[in-house]
Amino acid sequence: MFLLLTYLVAAIGFSFYCSVAEAVLLSITPSFIATLRDSNAKAADRLKRLKANVDRPLAAILSLNTIAHTIGAAGVGAQAAVVYGQGRYGEHAVGIASAVMTLLILVFSEIIPKTIGALHWRRLGPTIAMTVEWLIWLLYPLVWLSEILTKLLSGGHPSHALTRDELSAMAEIGVQQGVLEDHESRVFRSLMKMPELSASDIMTPRVVIIAYNDDLTIEELFASTDDLPVSRIPIYHQKLDDLTGFVLKNDLLLARANGESQRKLSEFSRPLKTVHATTPLPHLLEQLLEGRFHLAMVSDQYGSIVGLVTLEDLVETLLGLEIVDESDAQVDMQSYARKRWEERATRRGIRIMPSPDAEPSEPTQSHSSPPDDSNASESITQGNEKNES
Repeated sequence: MFLLLTYLVAAIGFSFYCSVAEAVLLSITPSFIATLRDSNAKAADRLKRLKANVDRPLAAILSLNTIAHTIGAAGVGAQAAVVYGQGRYGEHAVGIASAVMTLLILVFSEIIPKTIGALHWRRLGPTIAMTVEWLIWLLYPLVWLSEILTKLLSGGHPSHALTRDELSAMAEIGVQQGVLEDHESRVFRSLMKMPELSASDIMTPRVVIIAYNDDLTIEELFASTDDLPVSRIPIYHQKLDDLTGFVLKNDLLLARANGESQRKLSEFSRPLKTVHATTPLPHLLEQLLEGRFHLAMVSDQYGSIVGLVTLEDLVETLLGLEIVDESDAQVDMQSYARKRWEERATRRGIRIMPSPDAEPSEPTQSHSSPPDDSNASESITQGNEKNES
């Protein structure tokens, strides 16, 4: 009877530990390991090593679990035959013992321990990591054999890490479970999609750029327009394809207040960075931040200007919000630019019709009234507004 109970308790005990260890190990996250490093660096290092090659600890755990089940079942069956074989149960003793053993293993070494491990993995993680390392050392021959078989079956290719789509899905699940706020999830999902976007996806198209001739004086500029809705104003030399830089509205207002209204815009010009239309947004953000640029012109493969992109455009793409400079009069500058272009086209008698290949809100010029390049640049800029007044 003593041996029967010994086999039973040992089998369930070892199996209980293996199930808890497996559940804890599979529940540990990289973020938890990074957080644990501040309070328990040794445990964090152990967990990091185990998660880096999770096949090794799992091989040790499953090997011990299999040994416990096999020896436990055989021992309990043999002792049941010895203890109860000559009694009232007779030849059914082994069958009854096997049924009871199966039920006990299912409840006490599978369901309960795995539930405990899945719920309390944060608390149990450091202790489990230490014991699993000992277990790997103890069962190293079996672990080594398991690694060889795994490499043969997998072809030596490691398992893939989480994809961006999976991370985005995790953010949505976080909102559903109340772990993340909706705006936090939105920022995270936008961040995951940023590498898929380029400068051409967020730029203000060339056809609606509001720019001014750098030969204009400050007085002529303010006389040609009722307001300056932006704080950084692009300027060009003769035609829009020759953007030379930009001026700050505050610099112009200060010069005007000091009686310097006859100075030309070119005297206040600041350098304008050029980026390619296919530049990925993460690289674009890095370039603008490193160079301390708030504005950049976007060029195509032929070097022609196709649009403008701002640091605010990048931040808006990331946050999903409109960012407004403290001196800006408008919130959505791209919509404002398109609206101004449509108004100017109407005054000049240019009929606006939607392009079959464009978005419904994207204006395009009718093919019945195609202006040449120089006239087009005038029609989309305010550099020669004085000719219309």
